[in-house]
Amino acid sequence: MATMQTPQPKVSFKEQMHQAREDAILQSTCRLLSDKAYDAMTMDDVAQAVGIAKASLYKHFCSKEELCCAAMVQILGRLRTFLDSLAPEQPPLDKLQALVRWSLQRLLAHEMPLLPSRNSSLRAVLMANPSYLEGLVAVSDQVGQWITQAQAQGVLDPSLPPLVVLYTLYARACDPVVGFLKEGGQHSDEEIIALVLRTCFQGLAAR
Repeated sequence: MATMQTPQPKVSFKEQMHQAREDAILQSTCRLLSDKAYDAMTMDDVAQAVGIAKASLYKHFCSKEELCCAAMVQILGRLRTFLDSLAPEQPPLDKLQALVRWSLQRLLAHEMPLLPSRNSSLRAVLMANPSYLEGLVAVSDQVGQWITQAQAQGVLDPSLPPLVVLYTLYARACDPVVGFLKEGGQHSDEEIIALVLRTCFQGLAAR
């Protein structure tokens, strides 16, 4: 017997346009946060990047803090979607390398916002945002489990506290080495990713 499916409410053209503009705003905000960081970025910068009036921008987000918080929540959601797409049978070390690769790809594409400084007002807003905190805890728990599994398998140094490994992997998302290598022009994006992955997981010691 066929089951009845509840019809999905139809989204109006106006709502579609509103969402499309909001997506463009968040995408531009991520790029600006990657290039200029939070303290240097202004709402005028965002409006100019999207090609809308500043007043129109405020119809979507009432403050710079709210806008940047939404951008951080969105990139965290994209990360969670990526991590969930990894095959369960994939070795934990491969999953950790895939996480760093994804972060480096976003960084090279100017889609990875720089982490807010400890004294930034954005940090306070993020710490008060349930969606951001929930996503951050979920990602940290998932990645932390892969770290302990990789340590148990002997492919990561078991003497390192898992939290140290976790923060080291997170730091690759804002690694200045990536920008230096990109500006040098001697390596392709894929070569840069491979080099950073190598130094991250294999270190600098001669083998």
